Amino acid sequence: MNDAGSMGLLGLTAMEERVYRHFLRNPGTTAEDIHLLLHASQDVVGAALRRLTELGLLRRAGATAEGGAETAEDPAAAGSEAGATLTAADPEVAVGLLTDRRLSELHHELQQVTRPRHLVAELRAEQGAHTQAGGGVERMTNLAQIRDRIDDLAFFAREEILSVEPYRALTRENIAHARPLDSRCLRRGVHIRSVVLKDALDDPATAAYLRELNAQGARIRVAADIAERVLVYDRHTALVPADPSDTSRGALVAQEPGLVASILALFEKIWDQATDLTDLLGAPAPESESLTPMELEVLKSMCRVTKDEIGARELGVSLRTYRRHVADVLRTLNASNRPHAALLARERGWI
Repeated sequence: MNDAGSMGLLGLTAMEERVYRHFLRNPGTTAEDIHLLLHASQDVVGAALRRLTELGLLRRAGATAEGGAETAEDPAAAGSEAGATLTAADPEVAVGLLTDRRLSELHHELQQVTRPRHLVAELRAEQGAHTQAGGGVERMTNLAQIRDRIDDLAFFAREEILSVEPYRALTRENIAHARPLDSRCLRRGVHIRSVVLKDALDDPATAAYLRELNAQGARIRVAADIAERVLVYDRHTALVPADPSDTSRGALVAQEPGLVASILALFEKIWDQATDLTDLLGAPAPESESLTPMELEVLKSMCRVTKDEIGARELGVSLRTYRRHVADVLRTLNASNRPHAALLARERGWI
């Protein structure tokens, strides 16, 4: 017996092929109880019988190939009557029928595959829905996609991020969105140099955030009057407004070396003429309170470990004592939480 499944390429299941081969070997027999011979359930064998009949590979004895008067009115019922005998179609006819059917299916599938050229545009939209401005410059008009591109560029930056941003204030939402990305970059050793408008320091939240970035290692300078908006990532990708007078009209993302070099030169000129943030704000005012030696050790521990239990064990004190010292450190620094305390302590030079 040939291995079952060799007709699978023509669209038959293994069970359908086994049933067809059975009637090739046993023409003019009934389908009664063949499920026992094939070691399968009646439902599975019955489904195979119905499909083979529909395909024309099984016929009731006496039925014509053209489906004459002796053929069952319901082809799916052929072979289901008790005692009805079935005959398999000649192999050449069977293979021809299946081949024609499969070729028709493949032709339809080929039409479906070659038709959706619109998918190229749809998938390209995932890259940023931009239109090429030529020469390694892309234009982006969707503001949400511009923000996503900026986030991506910051996330994958490896060496340096340069920016000139003439905002007068950052909203809480702006700060909450930027903080994790900025902190991640600085932790990974990415150098950040940023020039902001001097008026931004009049907003307490914005000034506090700029000072926070400075404490983490970013270099911030301020300028009395800047109108340019510039972002440069790793000195090979620059982002500028498409229309400097109307940022709602989108942005240009450039990787053309000559253009990026010009934007870098513009940044360096603005940077050289700006004033360092620390020079403008001055050093933090000396505090009347300071930490005790134990509180200083607890502060260092807070910055080093994530669990109080570990910190208490390292310092050889009880968990209750450790947490009391943590509370004293937060109160002394006037910090809202532990990360805030670490930033304030770094500004004061305590750690």
